[in-house]
Amino acid sequence: MKQSNVQNQSTDVVIVGGGLAGMTAALGLQREGIQCIVLEKKDILGGRARSWVDEKTGDPIHIGPHILLSEYPNMLKLLEIVGTKDKIVWERDHFMVQTLGAKKHVLKQAPVPSPFSFIPSLLSYPVGSLVDKASNILLSAAVLQMTEEDFLELDDENAYAYLKRMGVTDTYIDQFWTFTSLSIMNVPLDLCSAGALMRFFQKFLGYTEWYFGFTDGGLGEIWAPATLAAIQKAGGEVRTNTSVKELIVEHDVVKGVVLEDGSTIRARHTIMATEPQTFYAMGPFEWRRKYKWFDDLSYFHPCPYKSVFVWFDHKITDLRMWARCYQPGDLNCDFYDNSNIFSNRPSKSPNSMIASNIIFSDRVEGMSDEELVRQTVREISEVHPTATWDHVTHWVVNHVPMAIHLPYPGTEKRRPQPQVGVEGLILAGDYVQTYVPGCMESAVCSGWMAAEAILAERGKPKQLSVERRPIDGMAGLINKGVQYLPHRVARRTLRRLRNAGGVAGSVDGLAGKARDMWRQLG
Repeated sequence: MKQSNVQNQSTDVVIVGGGLAGMTAALGLQREGIQCIVLEKKDILGGRARSWVDEKTGDPIHIGPHILLSEYPNMLKLLEIVGTKDKIVWERDHFMVQTLGAKKHVLKQAPVPSPFSFIPSLLSYPVGSLVDKASNILLSAAVLQMTEEDFLELDDENAYAYLKRMGVTDTYIDQFWTFTSLSIMNVPLDLCSAGALMRFFQKFLGYTEWYFGFTDGGLGEIWAPATLAAIQKAGGEVRTNTSVKELIVEHDVVKGVVLEDGSTIRARHTIMATEPQTFYAMGPFEWRRKYKWFDDLSYFHPCPYKSVFVWFDHKITDLRMWARCYQPGDLNCDFYDNSNIFSNRPSKSPNSMIASNIIFSDRVEGMSDEELVRQTVREISEVHPTATWDHVTHWVVNHVPMAIHLPYPGTEKRRPQPQVGVEGLILAGDYVQTYVPGCMESAVCSGWMAAEAILAERGKPKQLSVERRPIDGMAGLINKGVQYLPHRVARRTLRRLRNAGGVAGSVDGLAGKARDMWRQLG
């Protein structure tokens, strides 16, 4: 990476942040002949998608284990451009293995159109009665009809209250929705935006086939070096160990940045590809009163993780990944055996190397790293009994202050667009409104969108971001059909479905009415 002692420099675009969003924006612009300088404060590129090599074992370690989805078109486009798309190990034979104690449940998609592809697996789910599972019917019918306008309308309500209002039983909320909210949205159910969770649920129901993938090696390794090389080959510059002190703002126009060493980089456009709280602290104080979008950044709170990596002296499983149905007192949510994922471990060891995520980790503050690892090993051993503390050879705990922003109620409406109405300023990051939860796909999409905004301003409009495909199968027909109804009719139908839980009380209430009618007939 280029280093420079120039005190005052000019460029077309300066990008603050060397994570997925910033590097994607730089790649998109450099490929179109727009000169960029990327500034990263750490000594390693990648941001919240970085990795490094463990000193003892030589194995790559992520900041925390990540998954990719087949429905990540923007992330997959980036990897295809830089030539590393083949470094994804796809889990095609099943969707997910969920565990409850020693019980394992394989969640698969049946070869039938959505929204029915998951029904056989959900019906065989080892928790809850048929009534509990059927309590999602009204909810599913409502969600399949929703548009983006509807998701934003639900944004001010928490997901737990919405599920109760829709008649979902407590058992199914505890055993399915609590896990889903924590593992996908990274926040407890009663703190999650109903709109954000239901948007995900529509995609979950709406694709006939989709699957998980894992990186074959360190997460940062599969994209950051190749993206850096592509940016440099196109004439761009990327600097690490370079901290930005503040923006250069003249007459409410952003003209570049001031670095911590006092030097300046002036640019026609500045892309802020940092966490929202970092940008909020860096921007002019008067913007907090002047711009609602800027004041709204204070609503984006970080979700902290603690990620545990444990090496065992033997092979404990042939699974690549499994997820733990959350129970009160649990630490971890998902587990990955990298010995079944990495094709070329430097240590050449066949023994298990388990990575796990402790999500929303403020709840475990006060526990030492060793206590976290010991409890993690106990949770692993519930599923794989030979994975005991006596067989641990090495461990590492990564403390991640921010994995994503917490999707609290009200945050979806506050996610900004890349262009916020301040000349010279463009935003990028997974918190930007990309209509998917904060994740790698959202970060990369925001980077393409930021590049698009600058190209359009310069009279070179080009679409770089990839639109995610619409939901398919019968789910897609339902969603499209509702859109063709007169607006008032469609909205009235949807509202009736939403309120059905309140009208009926619950599926138990409906069953009780049916029993009463049967008795009367008898």
